[in-house]
Amino acid sequence: MPQQTTEIRTASFADLDARTFHDLLKLRIDVFVVEQHCPYPELDGRDVEPGTRHLWLTDGGAPLAYLRILADPDGTARIGRVVVAPAARGGGHAGRLMTAALEVLGNQPCVLEAQSHLVPFYARHGFTVSGAEYVEDGIPHTPMRREPIDA
Repeated sequence: MPQQTTEIRTASFADLDARTFHDLLKLRIDVFVVEQHCPYPELDGRDVEPGTRHLWLTDGGAPLAYLRILADPDGTARIGRVVVAPAARGGGHAGRLMTAALEVLGNQPCVLEAQSHLVPFYARHGFTVSGAEYVEDGIPHTPMRREPIDA
């Protein structure tokens, strides 16, 4: 059986077609709202901001993994909505997406709100804990930050 190839795609909201945006939202809702039992407003308005970048991994079908990069008002980048489809977990997809996101960001400071059990994963990508753990929607989270790398 031939091995399927995967590719990372990136787009602003304006560059997403309706079907792709639907599929990305479906993945986010299926995992964050349904699987993790967190009824919250998934459509927070930030997907359409001009500085938002959507990154996802696909094998030509539905997205396997996704994250978005937001531009905070102070110039700091914010990575969020990091998600892997249940059937695609364990394949290194989140790591590939994080590597791609950090390539997009270059030497820009970056923050994220990690589900606490994923702190070691984000630490492997240069993030350090930047605040106290807190609970959001019944799930422990830890703020993390990646500082610019001095040249």
